[in-house]
Amino acid sequence: MYWPTTLTALARLADSGEFAPAPVTVHAVTPTLRDYYADADPRDLEEELEYVAMTDAAEQSVRLLTAQEAPRRVVLALDVPDAAVQVERGAWSAPERSQVRLTVPLRSSDLASIHVDDAEAEDDVRAAVAALPAADAGDEDARFTVEACEGHDLLWYDAGELPLLLVAGP
Repeated sequence: MYWPTTLTALARLADSGEFAPAPVTVHAVTPTLRDYYADADPRDLEEELEYVAMTDAAEQSVRLLTAQEAPRRVVLALDVPDAAVQVERGAWSAPERSQVRLTVPLRSSDLASIHVDDAEAEDDVRAAVAALPAADAGDEDARFTVEACEGHDLLWYDAGELPLLLVAGP
């Protein structure tokens, strides 16, 4: 499961041991996402699907950012029981294609890894945040600006590095 957040929210929640109460919307490999990529090479399919779900979560992270925050997308990868996942047939477009609801809270003990933009992405993320209203209104140029963030790979951190990440920043 991939949960979009921000560094500010992560710092606030990390001490509590609970990232989000149930129900919570996260991103995962869903039947809709599988259908969307039905023609993909089966040898790389699982890894590609997971990457797309994480990318959808990263786009949602942009929507959570405010002008006062570090302009970096943050996505947490979490391991939760399959029984806690409610999957509904979503839209084919991002990010709905990978959205699921969890019936359990997200706890720090579920954390598998942390994915964060590096400093080189900040200008593109800042521009994406500014372009969101126009992109949502249908402006194709603004949508292109929002999607430009995808050109930056998120850095990977082990779950055990969370305290260091919050103190030092990526």
